[in-house]
Amino acid sequence: MTRAWPATLRDGRVGLRPIRQRDAARWREIRARNTVWLRPWEATSPDPLGETPPTFGAMVRRLRAEARRRQSLPFVITYDEVMVGQLTVGGIMYGSLRSAHVGYWIDEAWAGRGITPTAVALAVDHCFGPLALHRVEINVRPENEASRRVAEKLGFRYEGLRSRFLHIDGDWRDHRGYALTAEEVPEGLGARWHAARPFEP
Repeated sequence: MTRAWPATLRDGRVGLRPIRQRDAARWREIRARNTVWLRPWEATSPDPLGETPPTFGAMVRRLRAEARRRQSLPFVITYDEVMVGQLTVGGIMYGSLRSAHVGYWIDEAWAGRGITPTAVALAVDHCFGPLALHRVEINVRPENEASRRVAEKLGFRYEGLRSRFLHIDGDWRDHRGYALTAEEVPEGLGARWHAARPFEP
């Protein structure tokens, strides 16, 4: 059985593995090429004075510390072992809630190929499996059609509009909330995703 963390997950050519310091050059190259593609969906600081964005190294150290405390799982998305995006399972809560949320981005050059929903399905099955969580959420801006399609393709249940939910691209933005519980995918989300796809790339 796969351990909770660190974990490396795979479904065909798509994989998830922990982010690491030696990803810096590739991560910076992808982010530089995708500035316009990603900026409208990026979290920002509500502080009017702004905050200096952390360096890649500082970000990885923070994410790895959160992972050690079982508060988040910071993955990179790979295709044929090459990094093409990032996925984080965050806000992990245990006790009577046993919940988390998933956030993700992908290089525009690799979008639309089924990589992101496959990666999300891998992460959700890991949450419902080794982590023994009960509920996973995805929250996306209504304007973010690509991310909405990921949640909807995977059968996440729409739960409603969350008004001014997160500070994104310089202001408080509404988000559409989607959720899935373990009981809704007894066969596993990956299996359901493959069964629903019209073709395999």
